[in-house]
Amino acid sequence: MAELQTSLFPPRTVSELVEDIKILTQEIQQLYQEDIPIVVGWSGGKDSTVILELVWNAIAALPLEERTKTIYVITNDTLVENPIVSAWVRKSLEKMQYVARKKQIPIKTHLTHPAVQDTFWACLIGKGYPAPRNRFRWCTERMKISPTDSFIREVIRKHGEVILVLGTRKAESVKRANNMAKHREWRIKDRLNTNPSRPNSLIYLPIEDWRTDEVWLYLMQWDNPWGSNNKDLFAMYRGATADNECPLVVDTSTPSCGSSRFGCWVCTMVSQDKSMEAMIQNDEEKEWLQPLLDIRNELDLKEDKDKRDFRRIYGKVELFERKKEEETEIVPIPGPYTKYWREYWLRRVLEAQVEVRKNAPEDMKDITLITPEELSEIRRIWLEEKHEFDDSLPRIYEEVTGEPFNDSRPGVGHSLLGSDEWDILSELCGDDTMHLELMAKLLDTERQFYTKTRRLGIYNKLEKCFETSSRGEDEAIDNAHLKRKLKKASAEGDITEVKQQLKENFNPEKETQPKQLSWGDRKFGKKVDS
Repeated sequence: MAELQTSLFPPRTVSELVEDIKILTQEIQQLYQEDIPIVVGWSGGKDSTVILELVWNAIAALPLEERTKTIYVITNDTLVENPIVSAWVRKSLEKMQYVARKKQIPIKTHLTHPAVQDTFWACLIGKGYPAPRNRFRWCTERMKISPTDSFIREVIRKHGEVILVLGTRKAESVKRANNMAKHREWRIKDRLNTNPSRPNSLIYLPIEDWRTDEVWLYLMQWDNPWGSNNKDLFAMYRGATADNECPLVVDTSTPSCGSSRFGCWVCTMVSQDKSMEAMIQNDEEKEWLQPLLDIRNELDLKEDKDKRDFRRIYGKVELFERKKEEETEIVPIPGPYTKYWREYWLRRVLEAQVEVRKNAPEDMKDITLITPEELSEIRRIWLEEKHEFDDSLPRIYEEVTGEPFNDSRPGVGHSLLGSDEWDILSELCGDDTMHLELMAKLLDTERQFYTKTRRLGIYNKLEKCFETSSRGEDEAIDNAHLKRKLKKASAEGDITEVKQQLKENFNPEKETQPKQLSWGDRKFGKKVDS
């Protein structure tokens, strides 16, 4: 990183940095006076704090009568942010809004968050999505992009266009520098680009050429205009570095602790959460974060096939080719976490929440790792989509927390089927988990249509139950391989192979095994015909 900064961005003197700040101030004032609303993306980190301070100071320098346009400060909370950073952000937003109103700075803050059905725990514990990986990065779009994109699109609908101010810098990484270079083709003037992915929006990058040490120099030498202490931000970054050392930034030649990365505490897209590990290691008062780190590390498994269904989330087996020891094998794509593991992760998160509330400092005692709204959504998914009418969430919640679960949805606990019926069905089915799943789906599908005046669509729903749950794992995988062979032979025009597969698998006269008993036959003792 130091080599990247030195080669691409040679050090500037303090006077050169001051001159650049003057130019940026005039530039921001000119943009503000355009008839286009401005949205500042602020995460609470060092780079976004610099751009917000630059914008704030530029507008504060204008005469009061010229401050006529609202500037929106938007922050997104994924609900699984590093708790230390999340607390810092929320307190800063409150202070920011208060001071802006008091000093007549036309700034309005907005805190966005993902829709309840798109939160991390609703997807992982509710639907059973596996922990995010590069090939299945389901979290970013749902938890980060969609909430902020919805807000920005609303501003565009109201005003026609928007300028989005971001703290993106080339010196952050080689990859970031290359991506920014690609976007130069959409540049309309210095530091201002059109946005190819969002019509009627511009992107303004005021500190794109700043070095990390210049960022810290600005934060340490210029007062924070809304009254926060940037030294607290510096201390937070320092605490998130492995050696707990960041030299005091006194000029542009001083290296800084700019490599720390704050994000979701559950993130499995990185090899390890170095920032949280460092916080715990460097500060005894932050050891209460350990349960969060333990869950994150437990989620970060390279091989979790044993925890996942053999079918995709929609109930079908899908195959893919992979190389193993220089040989190609065709295997099923693992699906969502099974019922057991979804309940396991729920219990682990609730246990961690109980523990951190017990050990956290006084101002963090109300920390919430999983919200009541998320718990209600998880319960809905399990009951309505997974047909798990044993309704285990309230029981698990009470076992872990010692308190009853109060669901905000009216009438959710009133059902024709419950844990007693589930236990009976489970006992009848014994170890045959597929028959338990099939019977549960059939019974609960009938229950869902029970109160409807028109039962339109019930036969399609029941048919889907059989399509997804009537075959055991081995049979379902064999059937998927057969379909793959038939599809391949058909595409290649190999009629002989098609006939051979049909003959081997669909010959009614072929009796290589005794007649198989149905589930009902096995339960009630019917004998096989000889």
